[in-house]
Amino acid sequence: MRPLPRQSLAEPREGGSRVAELTAAVTDTHPLLFHAAGGRRLGPRARALFAAAEDRAAIIYVPIVVIWEVTLLARAVRVNLHRPVREFFGDLFTSPAYQVHPLDSGQVFDAGELRALRDPFDALVCAAARDLELPLITRDGTITDSKLIRAIW
Repeated sequence: MRPLPRQSLAEPREGGSRVAELTAAVTDTHPLLFHAAGGRRLGPRARALFAAAEDRAAIIYVPIVVIWEVTLLARAVRVNLHRPVREFFGDLFTSPAYQVHPLDSGQVFDAGELRALRDPFDALVCAAARDLELPLITRDGTITDSKLIRAIW
């Protein structure tokens, strides 16, 4: 599934906000977990975008690598989803506002070329955002400082 038509984040329309115009984005791992925990740790723009998704006014793409990272975090007991990982994502993907973004070889090659990002998860998440030509919901300083993608927080 491709993203819905969207306005540029560069300039809001008169009387509008940048988040209200955004109808699709890609999520990094931590914002998805923050949202699942109630959203209090999300930045205002990220919180608004997740709220729009809950209202089915936006789509949030979840890269496969995010699912794998959450699985590893749960297995290492670094996060508590209060249910099995498979059930957590099964529940999430019952909403059409949350879409899996599959990993392909093109993204792997693109991630390998993102030399500013040493963490393989960060590189693959950014490659997914670039593949979809969408901003990334993240507050990861390494990602935002790299200027490789447009970040929302």
